[in-house]
Amino acid sequence: MPALPLRKIGDSFVSPVGFGLMGIALEAAYGKIESDEERFKVLDAAYEAGCNHWDTADVYGDSEELIGKWLKQSDIPRNTLFIATKFGITASGMIGTPAYIRQQLESSLKKLGVDYVDLYYQHRTDPNTPIEETVTAMAELVKEGKVKYLGLSEVSASTLRRAHAVHPIAAIQVEYSPLVLDIESSPPNPAGDLLKTARELGVKIVAYSPLARGLITGQVTSPDQFEASDCRTSISKFSAANFPKILAVVDSIKAIAEKHIVPRTPATIQPLNNTMPALEDGERPASAGQVALAWILAQGDDFFVIPGTKKIRYLNENILASYISLSPAEVQEIRKIAEDAEKGIEGDRFMPGWAGFAYVDTPLPK
Repeated sequence: MPALPLRKIGDSFVSPVGFGLMGIALEAAYGKIESDEERFKVLDAAYEAGCNHWDTADVYGDSEELIGKWLKQSDIPRNTLFIATKFGITASGMIGTPAYIRQQLESSLKKLGVDYVDLYYQHRTDPNTPIEETVTAMAELVKEGKVKYLGLSEVSASTLRRAHAVHPIAAIQVEYSPLVLDIESSPPNPAGDLLKTARELGVKIVAYSPLARGLITGQVTSPDQFEASDCRTSISKFSAANFPKILAVVDSIKAIAEKHIVPRTPATIQPLNNTMPALEDGERPASAGQVALAWILAQGDDFFVIPGTKKIRYLNENILASYISLSPAEVQEIRKIAEDAEKGIEGDRFMPGWAGFAYVDTPLPK
């Protein structure tokens, strides 16, 4: 595998650009699901490119089973893959009780065909169960060797602090992109002080939807392109009225991207810089999506991104963002673009009914 630059979660070396497996396995997310044979090709490409950070969940269709079948037929060393999965989302709400946690982990291990997972997240906070009880139960799984590190997703700053006091939290997963900067906010925003608190505690940041569910790539120019089952049809931030503003953000980032070159595939990686020499065979200007990912990674070595895709072409593009080095001026320019977008693009980033599950607190233990 070509060598990718790596960052650390816990004591594990992890590719900063990971692979989110929701879209490849959940029809309700981004439409039609391909055959196992076709999806195995994408997993092969990710592994061969050195992308070892794979993110799934017990509610992402058959993604855990898919990884399990791929692991069985590929026969790779288990310790060459960093597998993150999640529990907690159910049809009746969020559950974080000890019995449920153990039940779901055992189910995930069976589907994945592994003895342990590297990172186990509570997918969303259970508002009825004290976080101390939840994390104590998760910590038992660490003691048993079934989990290496603990994580929380879309958690509030106060809940993160309480959880970390019970057992170290290695990472939090949050939505973060040039269109979503919630974790940088201050109270009374529900996500207020989350980034500040995570950094104080030494907790890593794993950004999901770092390409704003694909819109930062510029591949989608109208909501009319979405399949009927695509979750983006119900997200008000992606309304037809907002698309011109979103595409303006893409164009602004693309103007910066065109100053950088990248190889066409990870196998042709060469050292990159901030100049624009004549393109060689196998090279091309960077894309807006690649520079958006590079900008997130430029926020600090504590940031990771887990974009998802169904196609090898886009997988390779995402991975190559690891090699783009933005200048301080470019980082600041994209920040200005992002901050202006946050103020100017109205609407919710959630599907209907989901906003109330993010950044909630739990009752105190009795």
